[in-house]
Amino acid sequence: MNSLILVVDDETNITDVCSVYLKREGYQVVTAEGGDEALRLWRQHNPELIVLDLMMPGTTGWQVCEEIRNEQDVPIIMLTARGDEMDRLMGLTMGADDYMTKPFSPRELVLRVKAILRRQQRNQVVLQETSVVTPSHIMRFPGLELNVLHRSVRVNEKEIELTVKEFELLHLFVRHPEQVFSRNQLLNKVWDVDYYGDTTTVTVHIRRLREKIEANPSQPRFIKTVWGIGYKFEGREPS
Repeated sequence: MNSLILVVDDETNITDVCSVYLKREGYQVVTAEGGDEALRLWRQHNPELIVLDLMMPGTTGWQVCEEIRNEQDVPIIMLTARGDEMDRLMGLTMGADDYMTKPFSPRELVLRVKAILRRQQRNQVVLQETSVVTPSHIMRFPGLELNVLHRSVRVNEKEIELTVKEFELLHLFVRHPEQVFSRNQLLNKVWDVDYYGDTTTVTVHIRRLREKIEANPSQPRFIKTVWGIGYKFEGREPS
């Protein structure tokens, strides 16, 4: 069955256009004109991706995103009429997977939807391939344990809750210790996006990941900044 997408916007012309373009690509689409309806349809249909307008009367997109993120890591593409950097950063910090400013190209929206869902499908295949429990599905470093099979992380024996993208970032890093990744490389490998150059989402997700796994995020032990290039993972004991 084709992926089901929930499109939420209080402007019906936007939901109509998005619906037409997404259905043209074979997706199933349900639409909502407000936050309360969006939450109801999300629980009813369990969509595989949500396109969510932020600036809606009543229950806002911010509130919808926060409530969904408290329960699920379904991919969310945020829409807003405002292009302020603070809005974008706040949206990404709340857990959005992508961000588009109105007016936007429905064709570009389709490309971003495809990229996100393609990445999700690849991750499911990886999980299926690692379904046999072997020692290799657990990756241990001093003070850090990553369980690929269960998609769980423990820091100093304490379980840490990560979002889908945070886990994927950490998994990529620990598979390649000491390798330096640029933001564009991370955008391509984790978000499967290489057709536009805004790497803000990478920066925000790195910051959020550090806040969860680092004892002192401003002086990280695991995920190091390589100035002028990007980031790398160090798993050895600190000297």
